[in-house]
Amino acid sequence: MTGTSTAAPTISPALLYDDAKAAIDQLTEAFGFTRAALYESEDGTVLHAELVYGNGIVMVGSRGRGGVFDDAMAGAGPVGVYVVVEDTDAHHKRAVEHGVEIVMPPTDQEYGSRDYMARDLGGNVWSFGTYAPQGPQVAG
Repeated sequence: MTGTSTAAPTISPALLYDDAKAAIDQLTEAFGFTRAALYESEDGTVLHAELVYGNGIVMVGSRGRGGVFDDAMAGAGPVGVYVVVEDTDAHHKRAVEHGVEIVMPPTDQEYGSRDYMARDLGGNVWSFGTYAPQGPQVAG
């Protein structure tokens, strides 16, 4: 489930980091995201980046660069993001090999999923597992 996708998602988390370049490195190297876009200012500040995993995308930027979104996020806490993976244990092993802080090791859940949780450099909690949300159901 890595790489790029043919359909653009309609919901995309947007995360700000004190060191967006380090966060992008961690998300790509340790969690297997693919960098789809990167826009930097002349001084190398990450203005906007897009990281893809399966058919999902997360937008990343630098904290403290000003603007309405940065100002609105100033007092915000970390977020939790769930990513569907095919092999929870293999994904967990990769994260551990890259020194990621593990919050919960791979665990079988009562609802049939196998998940683990990790904390990234910005304090955000990422859950990776086999549970695939079904999305909205259309009445027929």
